[in-house]
Amino acid sequence: MVAGPSVNRHHWCPKSEGGREQGWIHRICHRKIHAELTEREIATRWATPDTLRAHPAIAAFVRWVATKPPAFMAPTAAPRDRRRRR
Repeated sequence: MVAGPSVNRHHWCPKSEGGREQGWIHRICHRKIHAELTEREIATRWATPDTLRAHPAIAAFVRWVATKPPAFMAPTAAPRDRRRRR
């Protein structure tokens, strides 16, 4: 990971779900997480780096992006509805 504009902070459990812990994550990966998962899904099942890496779509994306230069950025899908699903 390259410090600077290629990384930003990610709340492992979303703030809207009471999360406080954060970690640095590659910006394109951060966008992918929020495009794939709702905040409720992240909070209830994917709230750690290890569980996120185990998510099939995230794991495939990480394998793909690992072949790119460290500062690589590309358009990603728009974030999914972040409201809780009932």
